[in-house]
Amino acid sequence: MSASLEYQFTVPAAAIDGNGHANNVEYVRWMQDAAKAHAEACGGAGVVRAMGAAWVVRSHHIEYLKPLVEGDVVSIRTWVERFDRASSLRSYELNLVASGSLVARGETKWVLIDVKSGRPRAVTPQVAACFGGLPP
Repeated sequence: MSASLEYQFTVPAAAIDGNGHANNVEYVRWMQDAAKAHAEACGGAGVVRAMGAAWVVRSHHIEYLKPLVEGDVVSIRTWVERFDRASSLRSYELNLVASGSLVARGETKWVLIDVKSGRPRAVTPQVAACFGGLPP
C-alpha cells in the first residue's frame, strides 16, 4: 500500500509553447502520468481492471506558481485526498528537483466507471485500501 508517489521527469522541448515555457496542457498530462504511475505502483490499477472498471478525470484545477522551461527536472508528488461514493479527489505538488521550489499544485477529481456501461461505479474497500484510504 502506498499513500503517495514521487514521479520525476524532464521537461521536453515538445512541451514548450510560443511563450517559451511549458504549455498549461502539459501540466494536466504530467499529473495524469503521475496518477497512473501511482495506481500501478500501489496495485490499484490491477484491482480496478479486474473489476472491469476504469478511472476517468471529471475535473481538474491547477495553480501555476513558476514557469517551467525545457530541461527542468521536475518531481510530482501525488496522493488521494479522499474517496466519495464513486470518485476520488487526488492532489499534486510539482517541484523543481534542483532547488526544491514549488512550481505548481493541483487537484483532479476522478470518477470510477464501469468499462462496459460507462456509468459510475462504487469505490470498493479493496480499491480504497490500495491508495492508503478508507472507502466512503
